[in-house]
Amino acid sequence: MDQLLALRVLARIADMGAFSKAADAMNIPRATVTKLVQDLERHLGVKLLQRTTRQVNLTPEGAEYVERAKRLLGDLDEMDERAARARARPSGRIRVDIGSVLANMILIPALPAFRARYPELYVDLGVSDRPIDLIGEGVDCVVRGGDLADTSLVARHIADLDWCTCASPIYLGARGTPKHPSELLPPESSSKDKTRVPGHAIVGYFSSLTGKAFPLDFRRGDEHLVVNGQVAVGVNESTAHLSALLTGAGLGQAFRFMVVPHMQTGALRTVLDDWTRPRHPLHVVYPSSRHLSTKLRVFIDWIAETFAPFDDRGRSHQR
Repeated sequence: MDQLLALRVLARIADMGAFSKAADAMNIPRATVTKLVQDLERHLGVKLLQRTTRQVNLTPEGAEYVERAKRLLGDLDEMDERAARARARPSGRIRVDIGSVLANMILIPALPAFRARYPELYVDLGVSDRPIDLIGEGVDCVVRGGDLADTSLVARHIADLDWCTCASPIYLGARGTPKHPSELLPPESSSKDKTRVPGHAIVGYFSSLTGKAFPLDFRRGDEHLVVNGQVAVGVNESTAHLSALLTGAGLGQAFRFMVVPHMQTGALRTVLDDWTRPRHPLHVVYPSSRHLSTKLRVFIDWIAETFAPFDDRGRSHQR
C-alpha cells in the first residue's frame, strides 16, 4: 500500500464528502480510491469512514486521524516546496472561479501576461456569478465581492469598486432623465390609479440563491434611499446585466469600471451623479484548510496586481 497516497485520498474524501469527487479531483480511478481506503483501514485495524447511499462521513477515529494526516501532508508539501523553490518555477494547474464581468473585462485580458510570466502554470477558469463550494467543487480560489459570511475561508482584500447609475441614450430619450432617486419608485400601494406605470423601468440583478432582485441604493450626505423599483428585466449574471442596460431595457446600477468604456462611446450615460452607493469590496478567497502552495501563492499575488488599477479606494467619486 502507498500509505502517503492513501492519506492524500482520505483527506480529499473528507473535504469533498464523496469517493467519486475525490477520484475525479485527483485524477485517480474510483476503484483505486476505494482500495486505498480499504487497505488503510485494514492496516490500522479501525474504521475511518462510514458510508451510506447518499454521503460519506468520518467516524470519530477517522476524524482524529484525518486531522493529523492533514497536518502531516501540509508539512510534507511545505518541505518539498522549500527544497524545490530555489531551482524550480511554479508549475501545475490552478482552478479558480470568478464572476462573469470581472472575468471578461479584467482577468481574461490579463491572462496572456500571466502565462508569459509563468509558462508552467495552467488555469482552469470557472466563470459564473453563483456561490461556489470551494472544497466540495475542488476549487483552489475564487474572486468574489460583498461581505464574506463564511469564517472558515481566508480572504485577501484586493479592491473596492465604485458604482454608478446608468442607462442607454435610447432609454433616456424615451423615458426621460430622472432628477431624484424617488422617481424610480413604483406607484404607492395607496394610489387610486392601480394601473399607473412607474416613471422608470429597472434592469435588476437578482440573487441566484433567493431569486429576489437586489434593490438600488442611493446615498447623498445624510440622505439614504433604497429603491425597489419596477424590475422590467431581471438577470442573475453580470455580463447579461450590462447587455440589458446597453440595449435600452431600463435603468440600473453597475460597476463604474464596466460602464466607463461605454460612456466613452456614448452607448451609456450616467444619471443621478450626485448620489453614490457604498463601494463594493472584492476579495480573493481560498479555504483555510488548503495548503497555500507556491503556485497558489503566486497566482493570488498576480490577481492582486491585476486588480490594483481598478481599485477605487482612496479615489474621489468620479462625476
